[in-house]
Amino acid sequence: MSEWSPTELDELAAGDELDIAPVRLDGTLRPYRTIWVVRVGDDLYVRSSRGRGGGWFRHALERHQGRIRAGGVQRDVAFEEPDDADHRAIEDAYRTKYARYARTYVEPMVSPVATAAMLRLAPR
Repeated sequence: MSEWSPTELDELAAGDELDIAPVRLDGTLRPYRTIWVVRVGDDLYVRSSRGRGGGWFRHALERHQGRIRAGGVQRDVAFEEPDDADHRAIEDAYRTKYARYARTYVEPMVSPVATAAMLRLAPR
């Protein structure tokens, strides 16, 4: 598996939003959805505010592959459900990065429902 370059990490994490398109079972891309992304160390994380039943999240689990784009970077990725994630650091990253937004948008991203629907983006 390849690694993120420092430039890719910086550009993907700098913007407020990231477009994500899971791969369908037939290998084609689903339409892009715009979601929030945070960086913790050298990892990028996304969560579904609607939990594991959220559409893009359910589709991401079908093949665990997709494509993302943000900040001038477009990259094929693997969707990983990490057992070793530092959930407190990820929640802090969401609260810090999106602090200027109303709590009604941020709090769902740090809720137990969203925590249970979290993926690490790994370049492929």
